[in-house]
This record gives sequence, C-alpha cells and structure tokens, in this order.
Amino acid sequence: MVGSSHEALHRIFQKDPALLTRALQKVLHVPFPEPREIAALNVDLTEIEPVERRVDTLLRAETDEGTYLLVVESQGKTDERKRGSWPYYLAYLYEKYRCEPVLIVITQSSATARWASRPIRLGFPGWHSLTVRPLVLGPDNVPVIADERQAEHDVPLAVLSAMTHGRGPQAPAILESLASALRTIDPDSAAVFVQFVDSCLADSQAKQMWRDLMTAIQYFWRHPLAEQVREEGREEGREEGREEGRIEDRRGMILRILEWRDIPVPQDVRERVEACTDLDQLETWAQRAVHATAAQGLFTEE
Repeated sequence: MVGSSHEALHRIFQKDPALLTRALQKVLHVPFPEPREIAALNVDLTEIEPVERRVDTLLRAETDEGTYLLVVESQGKTDERKRGSWPYYLAYLYEKYRCEPVLIVITQSSATARWASRPIRLGFPGWHSLTVRPLVLGPDNVPVIADERQAEHDVPLAVLSAMTHGRGPQAPAILESLASALRTIDPDSAAVFVQFVDSCLADSQAKQMWRDLMTAIQYFWRHPLAEQVREEGREEGREEGREEGRIEDRRGMILRILEWRDIPVPQDVRERVEACTDLDQLETWAQRAVHATAAQGLFTEE
C-alpha cells in the first residue's frame, strides 16, 4: 500500500524502471543512452558493519561570508578509491554540519597533484549529478622559500615549502633558510615544525642534512626526536668510544653542510677539520658552516 505522495513519486520507477529513462530523454531532454538492462537495487544504504571513515584534518572556518569546513587530505600517490570516498566525505559533512565543505589535497608529488586536481564527476556525461573539484597543493604551486628573511616573515609557510619541496633541487637552500627562521619563534612551535619537516624528508641525504642543521644551531636536541638520534649515536659511541664518536660526527657534519650547500671545500680546510680533536671548536665551526659563504669562513674569527 502506497501511503504518501513521497512514496508514490519514486516507487513508480520501481514498477517501471524504463519510465525513468524516458523521463530523462523526453521530459528533461537529457541525451541519456538507451539502457541495455535496468535493475532495481536495495535502497537501504545503512551499513550493518561499522565502517571507519576519517579525513586527515578537518577545520571549521568562520568568515564574513559564511562558515566553511576545510577538509584536508594528504595524498602520497594516486588512489582511485579516493574519487569515491572524497565525494562521500563532502556530502556527509554537509549533511551533518550544514556548512559548505571545501576539499584540499596536499602532496609532494607533481604526478599525484595532477591526478588529484582532476574534477570528480559522477553521473551521466554532460549532465553530472555531482562534481567535486579538489583544491591541490603540491610542488608546482607551493612557493619555494629559500630566502631567510622570507622564511622568518612566514615560518609556517616556509615549513610547508620544506615539506613539499624537500626532495627537489631547491631543498638545500629551503632547509637552510628554515633552520635560521625557526630560531625566531617560540621553542614549542619550532619543535613541532622540526618534526614535521623531518618526517617529510624522504631523501636520506636531505634528512641527514636537516638533522645536521638542527644540531649545528643547537636546537634540534631540544626535540624528543633527538632521543632517537642520540641513541643511535650512543650505539656508535659504545663501539668507538663516546668522545671520539662525537668528535668524528661533528667533523663529518661540518663537511657535509658545506658540501650540501655547494660550497667548495679545499684540501687544507678538509685537513684542518679532520685533524681537530676539540669538540667545542668543532661545534663552533659547525654553527659557522650554516652561514659561511666560503669554506675559509669557518676560521675567520680565530
């Protein structure tokens, strides 16, 4: 028994599924193709088993023009399943909060950025029922911040720059500028940023250089991540002798920083660094290596 107009208006298409096709074609003038087969499916969309669905970050933004939900998704590689889950997220969030959702995808890969920026269109071609246009942040549009003053002006953006371009050719200049800029903000915030950058650096050389920079400015060791590095150092120290291990580590750090910054290291400079056994002196040279414009700059104040 049909008890309401609501039921009647949709159940007629259950009775004659082909009627819906004809209505599209002849009433709405949508050039829907003639179906080979039409089958009625279960209309119950309730999921019996709980399914965990989470976005990476969800922010509520109040503006003069209205309230928006910012849905941030971190994407490492292409994943066609996302082209189904992203529309679901947006529709669900709109229904729950009655605020306009905005999808932002962030990636370190240019190829993934191109894939993610493609509009997601669901429905009949040329007459889509749902279109999702992700906003994508990636290597091709996130600015390269390789200037110390620019990094100090907007440290979070400089962090994003380092996280996005950490495996590109600009990485040395970006990380060097950020290392200096982190000293201008409160230590707790800087500690979090240090971890973010360290976690995003997939290139092993870039990661080591970042840790060298943090050690050279005597900041990195404030962060809990440093305990892991210290433990690695202690393991090496047990084999070689703790003091000798630290000295050797600082010698290597100084030379790596200079070489990483594309500063030529003459043989006499290399020999002087490798011959030094004064840990305090090596610490000083490591700090100077971060800003020196020439290898001889390590010794200018001596």
